[in-house]
Amino acid sequence: MAQTLEQTLEDIEISHEPLFNVVLLNDDLHADAYVVEMLGRLFFIAPAQAFRHAIEVDTTGRTILITCEQPQAQFAKDQIHGFGRDHRIKSCAGSMSALIEPAPK
Repeated sequence: MAQTLEQTLEDIEISHEPLFNVVLLNDDLHADAYVVEMLGRLFFIAPAQAFRHAIEVDTTGRTILITCEQPQAQFAKDQIHGFGRDHRIKSCAGSMSALIEPAPK
């Protein structure tokens, strides 16, 4: 029996893994330049877009960097946590924080 287009699209949606947002969290300890540098080096985000993320994380406390499947999201979060301190700020002791959360469907 042939499937309708709607049934085929439902089957495609069901076969996908759930998606997760990688969220960068603000901490008031890192400079905007750090965020731009980190996002460029880790995720190849262009400086202008990285700066928009820096402004958003600074003003709202968080910014969604990428949306992907859970293993990639976990890897991205680990990369952020391992990036290291902001050498521009002497009192900065470590990396920024990030979390992963389920993306809305």
